[in-house]
Amino acid sequence: MAVDLAVVGLGYVGLPLVFEAVHAGMSVRGYDVNRGVVDGLNGGVSHIDDLSDEQIADLVSRGFSATTDPEVLAEAKHVVICVPTPLGEDGGPDLGAVRAAVTDIAAQLQRGQVVVLESTTYPGTTEEIVQPMLEAGGLKVGTDFHLAFSPERIDPGNPTFGAKNTPKVVGGVTPESTEAAAEFYGRIVDTVVRTKGTREAEMAKLLENTYRHINIALVNEMARFCHELDIDLWDVIDAAKTKPFGFQAFYPGPGVGGHCIPIDPNYLSYNVRARLGYPFRFVELAQEINATMPSYVVKRAQDILNEDGKALRGSTVLLLGVTYKPNIADQRESPAVPVAKHLTDKGATVVFHDPHVQTWHTTGTPMERVPDLEQAVADADLVMLLQHHRDYDVEALAGGAQRFFDTRGVASETEKVSRL
Repeated sequence: MAVDLAVVGLGYVGLPLVFEAVHAGMSVRGYDVNRGVVDGLNGGVSHIDDLSDEQIADLVSRGFSATTDPEVLAEAKHVVICVPTPLGEDGGPDLGAVRAAVTDIAAQLQRGQVVVLESTTYPGTTEEIVQPMLEAGGLKVGTDFHLAFSPERIDPGNPTFGAKNTPKVVGGVTPESTEAAAEFYGRIVDTVVRTKGTREAEMAKLLENTYRHINIALVNEMARFCHELDIDLWDVIDAAKTKPFGFQAFYPGPGVGGHCIPIDPNYLSYNVRARLGYPFRFVELAQEINATMPSYVVKRAQDILNEDGKALRGSTVLLLGVTYKPNIADQRESPAVPVAKHLTDKGATVVFHDPHVQTWHTTGTPMERVPDLEQAVADADLVMLLQHHRDYDVEALAGGAQRFFDTRGVASETEKVSRL
């Protein structure tokens, strides 16, 4: 086979894998159905936060290339699927991109290849959907090729943990498939963790994110009643996290965003309902709490304006930070969108600023960021911090605002500063 690795899906998960594999000395090809992405990468242009244009250009200089031609998949010893799995209308994962990728791989499948699915999904996907599709042509897992699942653990914008130094969980359809996939990842990452099989590896990913989902919901609900009881939850968390064991700090916010937290636990809830016929109550309750945070935040904004004798209707609200995480441009599932919608529905004039976003698509109408942040802060009836980017001098912004609503707990409370 001509190359060591072909990565299917060149986004937030696929490109970091490409980067580490190339730097580990592997020959790598990328396959994506998006012609614009492919042409951009081949021209040295990045479309994700974690890799710069210079880094992409360096990958190309080292021999990496991307293509929309699936025949490249027949040339690779290892094929890794890194396509998106958004939430479907039925509450389960939309596996359309996975099925399309597997169809392309099946048409090019060669004896001796190692195929790995990294896309997040519900337990059983690798064996019940991917394996039959790949075996339909006559080749069999374990005898002719290997098949495994290895959940992606990419955390966009994380300066400490990346694809190389984050332990890689691997589970194969057969023990031999586990070892083949582990041997491959062992050439790229520092630590490989083997599971009993694909279902355990699939479930591990969902457990990680369900854990976070539920604990974020806990503090989001506490934020509501602590406000009513005049208790500073941020101070409570700071005190609790001094305990050196048995506690991990989670923080409230205007909602949850990104691909993982608001979506992945629903795969598990969907799977439990579909297979066992009863609800995963923790997940469904957490989803209910976290999903209502944007409307709660808008209610608090309304109360803050009322204290100044102003109605939300007709007031100008400046939103600071519309991405789902700090210091990156990724807007997937950002709670800023429902916050803006609730504000608009109640008659407020919404404007925004984000150092990473020039044009924001909220309810279908593109909105340009305010050109002068300082002036916009001074002009707004209420400034609302939704995301704490490092570029923001929050104390200075709060000082220049008429009223400042901090949903991230970073500003000092004053007469005109309220915290969630």
